[in-house]
Amino acid sequence: MGVRRTIYKSLLSSLIVVLTPFLVLVGSMAQDSSFATQALAVDLADISWGPPGGGNGVPMGVRTARQGIDPATGGVTYYAMFPAGSHFDLHWHTHDEFVVVVQGTVTIELGEETYSLELGSYVVIPGRMNHSWDVPDGDDVVILVRRAGPADFNFVGK
Repeated sequence: MGVRRTIYKSLLSSLIVVLTPFLVLVGSMAQDSSFATQALAVDLADISWGPPGGGNGVPMGVRTARQGIDPATGGVTYYAMFPAGSHFDLHWHTHDEFVVVVQGTVTIELGEETYSLELGSYVVIPGRMNHSWDVPDGDDVVILVRRAGPADFNFVGK
């Protein structure tokens, strides 16, 4: 019985030595606000938009407003505003993309299908699926995007 108890104590001590740095790290991550989910409430009228950009397949004048990044996946959540009459060239992303139309109307080509979307519409774009956006003349469109991983843009035919 004494030998088993000695082996048990030795294994327990070794386990504590191995796990202690990990537990300290996890504890510090829980206390570090950059690893914790923060409350956020955003009014569309109060969004701080980045400067107009575009080119190389992205509509000229497009503006974005990043809302956060998932620390586990690197996926970004952001608003994008596409100018009226603009076109976003056919492209794909490595990771899934989830989109809600929050202002205006837009047409999206997903693979071989085309959809006309209005305020409140929801779109799931699987990773590696070719897609493009067209905004009719009239009003700008604003979408809210959440990515399942880091953003990348792979344009088809460029």
